[in-house]
Amino acid sequence: MPIRLTLPPTFRDRIADADRPQMGMWVCSGSPLVAEICAGAGLDWLLIDGEHSPIGLETTSALLQAVAPYPVTPLVRAPSDDAVVLKQLLDLGAQNVLVPMIDTAEQARAVVSAVRYPPRGVRGVGSALSRGARWNRVEGYMADADQYVSLFVQVESATGVKNAAAIAAVDGVDGVFVGPSDLAASLGVLGQQTHPDVTAAVRATFEAVRAAGKPVGVNAFDPSVAQAYLDAGASFVLVGADVAMLARGSEALADRWIDDEAAGE
Repeated sequence: MPIRLTLPPTFRDRIADADRPQMGMWVCSGSPLVAEICAGAGLDWLLIDGEHSPIGLETTSALLQAVAPYPVTPLVRAPSDDAVVLKQLLDLGAQNVLVPMIDTAEQARAVVSAVRYPPRGVRGVGSALSRGARWNRVEGYMADADQYVSLFVQVESATGVKNAAAIAAVDGVDGVFVGPSDLAASLGVLGQQTHPDVTAAVRATFEAVRAAGKPVGVNAFDPSVAQAYLDAGASFVLVGADVAMLARGSEALADRWIDDEAAGE
């Protein structure tokens, strides 16, 4: 007799049940070992990045398995809004997905459809073959699939900011994540995530999303910037990344132990 399994709460539910903002970090290295180390650090959530990293489907599956034993919620960023990729991510066990570069309510409605089974959407049916339903060991998975999946979308352009209220209002969008890096590029100040125009656009998006009754999050590695966004109402914030911490940490070792003049001789 097969056992019956219960899936963990979604990121949507974690945010709703929390009495404080949820603090997390990026997982970009693709290493299950590194992901497991990050999962046990005491943070609330991890963003597994499939957009700007070498992480593909098989690696995503391994990373989700590596972090599963720990009390941390993984959110997987898809490389795009492609419905086939979203189907594959859900089937391999990504309960929580973040879709980048959403500029309009129409795009948001399309990704909502992509993560829902018919008749509410167009997600392909393959639960008997997939880790997402634990190979049909989650009783009633298809009937209750919406409660097992949370969908977050990313606003990171001037157009997205303009349409933030309409995007957030789409039924099935569980939250909005603001990306200051691409937003800075869209506003003509590439690489200046703390430019006044960028921070004003981030705050305007916060106001629009919160007015729609949805949680809003942001990326902010600088502690003072992160705190300012928390004070402005962010419900979830990324405050570091595995690869960035390794890069800066190894550079600090070199600065501490290697004399620049001696190294140049």
